[in-house]
Amino acid sequence: MGIFRRPRETSPVTPPAISEFWEWWAQARPTIEASLAAGPEQPEPETPGEGLSAEAIEELSRRVHKIHAGLQWEIGGTDDRSPSLTVTGGGDPELRGLTERWARSAPSGAAAGGWSFHPARQADPEMLAQDLILGDHEFDLEYVRLGMRADADRARVHIAAYHPDFLFVSEEQQLQVALNVLHWALGEDDVARWIGEVAIATEAPIDSLPPSMLAAVVEQIAEPFTEPAWLTGEGRTPRGHPARLGARFPLHRQDYPLCDLHVAITVPYANSNPDRLPVEPSSGALRAFEKKLTKLGNRAVLAVRETGDGLRVFHLYADPDSGVISELDQLAAGWPEGKAKVASTNDPGWRALAPYQP
Repeated sequence: MGIFRRPRETSPVTPPAISEFWEWWAQARPTIEASLAAGPEQPEPETPGEGLSAEAIEELSRRVHKIHAGLQWEIGGTDDRSPSLTVTGGGDPELRGLTERWARSAPSGAAAGGWSFHPARQADPEMLAQDLILGDHEFDLEYVRLGMRADADRARVHIAAYHPDFLFVSEEQQLQVALNVLHWALGEDDVARWIGEVAIATEAPIDSLPPSMLAAVVEQIAEPFTEPAWLTGEGRTPRGHPARLGARFPLHRQDYPLCDLHVAITVPYANSNPDRLPVEPSSGALRAFEKKLTKLGNRAVLAVRETGDGLRVFHLYADPDSGVISELDQLAAGWPEGKAKVASTNDPGWRALAPYQP
């Protein structure tokens, strides 16, 4: 069992470049709209954002990369749809909070000028019937088939992606086609939530289905987890005593996009059995303490609890800008069975949870 303590970290999470971006956008939007309306000399309507001038592309990229060099952007919306701007971390969980803060800072109502803003790629099933051009190759996406293997124990769907043209293109292009199809079928966040391994097939998998069926398969996998569930396990503490572990499962980074801060609350208990595990009245007090931790809404989520050697450690992920840390400090200060400690550190990729996932 890995009971550990971390130092308190309070570094800012919202870079000034986000507010600078929106100040620039308010001035640049008319020029961008005019560029889009003019269109390219040889229009390709299936290409998102096609029509921007080279200067607009360069400046938009510079502004986005000033927020973080790993971010990507794309403009969507065609003749019959309102324009949209998406800034995404490309599936990197460490960037998900950053794009969420960018989107939540966006103009709304009349100030948005008819635009919508997204912190992750949105599902767009209409694109699954189009052609995708990568380099010098054009893929007719109607020929894509997906082998789908449901993994109920891990709440994932493993994918084998097939297109007949995969025989003639590079592995990089194969993967690009697969990821684009998955994002258009589900949206980037649901791909992160529910899709497991993605493999490339050069022959159509047995019982493969068109990408349009993926959402229905994912819905079946997700249905048992509409309410929070906990996995439990047993182990040994570093001192050799019995330990108990509980981990919320599945717990998705995308459901708590602002919770970049890992918080460990270490709570001693006074009443224990010979194995140094809690008994009443301490066990009841710990349950009451945990119940309070589960009522923090989207500001913090309880992810893991570790128990052993007279201590219970609650691991949470919290929104550092929400004020919830001071509440957790007060809650810990009120613990009656010893000195409870609260330690936190930035962990936007939720790396501390990796050892507890099946």
